[in-house]
Amino acid sequence: MKATIDGTHTIQFPWQSPPSASEVIELRPGLLWARLKLPFRLNHVNIYLLEEHDGWTMIDAGFGNEATAAAWEDLFAGPLASVKVTRLIVTHAHPDHVGMAGWMVRRFGCTLWMTREEYLQAAYRQDLEKADRQAEQRMFFRLHGMDETMTDQLLGRGQDYLKKVSSLPPSYVRLVGGDAIEIGSRRFDVLTGGGHAFDQVMLHCPDDRLFLSADQVLSKISPNISVWAVEPHADSLGEYLQSLHEIAATIPDDVLVLPGHGLPFVGLKQRIDQLIHHHETRCLMIEQSCQRSPKAAVELIDTVFDRPLEDAHQMGFAAGEVIAHINYLLRRNRLATIDDGTTLRFSTRGA
Repeated sequence: MKATIDGTHTIQFPWQSPPSASEVIELRPGLLWARLKLPFRLNHVNIYLLEEHDGWTMIDAGFGNEATAAAWEDLFAGPLASVKVTRLIVTHAHPDHVGMAGWMVRRFGCTLWMTREEYLQAAYRQDLEKADRQAEQRMFFRLHGMDETMTDQLLGRGQDYLKKVSSLPPSYVRLVGGDAIEIGSRRFDVLTGGGHAFDQVMLHCPDDRLFLSADQVLSKISPNISVWAVEPHADSLGEYLQSLHEIAATIPDDVLVLPGHGLPFVGLKQRIDQLIHHHETRCLMIEQSCQRSPKAAVELIDTVFDRPLEDAHQMGFAAGEVIAHINYLLRRNRLATIDDGTTLRFSTRGA
């Protein structure tokens, strides 16, 4: 199956269907693909397993809830009955990837491998409900124009998913961008990138033309690029776009890309071009809206997202993404800030 991008280039999808909940797909010898369900709009996460000499390395662990634990037990009683996990690599600290890490480590006695920033971020998120953090988050949302009702929703149901992480193991093995690791007979270069997460891990095996892209390069959607109260002036979008340019300059176009969500594909550079264009389009939409009149972030959500946002979970991601685009435009002098002491609004430079 192929997807046309610009009429000339195509992204190829060697597998047209993902594995069902009760099966795994062998992508290459000693490389398995499983898929777990998620209880929100992004309804699945991909898991990859790479054969070692004495076991298997698992890439990501799934969402931390009872349904995922049951799904794992079914897989380990079925198609993964002979699999012993000896190492767990978690690409980043979002609950759909790190959520079952503690459970998996305790079940198999395996080691956990992460970057330092992502391990510490996962630990930080296990203590989100302290009063001072809640107060800082509330002030952040109110400053960007959210009223009390919306703020209550964003701090309540909008962040419930962050709690779905099993107790994190007390130690880990640190992964560092630029290093190389051996997984069975394969050698992988370790890449890291910001934007979607602080220091997300990706793995490139040049000899086997494999690129495990985690959530940095997805086949059909753009990963969420957000700014949150803990770092309100972050340039998350700038970091993400820089990472995409570095990947395009480093990784060959003919690799099989194994993303954290969606289908494996070939056509890395075309997909990166599409993602860069997507975010520039959103930036232009914000500039055009702020040229007509100054806008708060909350007033730009409908401008950027032309589909209904079904719940507080989606609204929280949308708000964070709009603020990320605003910060990117501010850093590049494409927007100016108007601060009335209560709400931040933004106008296009020269308007």
